[in-house]
Amino acid sequence: MRALRITLIVVVILGGLFVAADRIAVYIAESKAADKIKSSQGLTTTPNVSIKGFPFLTQVAGKELDEVDVGVDDLTTDTVDGRSVRVTELDAQLHDVRISGNFSSASADRATGSAHISYADLSQAAGPGVTVAYDASGTNKVKITGSLLGLSLTAHSQVTIVNGDTIRLHADSIPGGSIPQWEDKVREKADIERKIDGLPTGMRLEKVQATKDGIDVSVTGNNVQLTG
Repeated sequence: MRALRITLIVVVILGGLFVAADRIAVYIAESKAADKIKSSQGLTTTPNVSIKGFPFLTQVAGKELDEVDVGVDDLTTDTVDGRSVRVTELDAQLHDVRISGNFSSASADRATGSAHISYADLSQAAGPGVTVAYDASGTNKVKITGSLLGLSLTAHSQVTIVNGDTIRLHADSIPGGSIPQWEDKVREKADIERKIDGLPTGMRLEKVQATKDGIDVSVTGNNVQLTG
């Protein structure tokens, strides 16, 4: 009985040491992966990386991770006229992540996620005096209010995704006016098209939904390149 008790104690101690070593290894790997993703994707902030599954060390030995969750704050779109749109709360779940033989790169078989753009950030990107707000008059609509040549204008714009990486706000119609090139002048303020920078290769914008709090975007991807 004494020998059995000693054996059990040793097993418990070794098991605890293995768990501790496994968790330390996860922490180090998450930190290094975050730095690698930041540099390879040209991000201005360090993403949050969470490696799922236990034990981690056996996953590393097989060079495949079950799931890696990545959260990125403050992505930006491309800049037009000195203005870009801030993208908040980009969260992605990466499944079946394969690690290269020398651990220098990683890719995921598939990925899903979501992102959010506030109306305040859209308004800032639209320019001085222009406000973007929720429009309950239709599906995926926003209301853009501003002034031009002393006239107060309101346009109702459809929100869509273009080419899997660009968010477009396009006015259904332009408030009437007889001024030459009036529509072009109004659309310069009402129509917004911004490409999202920093998305990993293989990931694309899939669906957009205008809500009362802002624009929610679904992202998806296959063979997503995280680093390299």
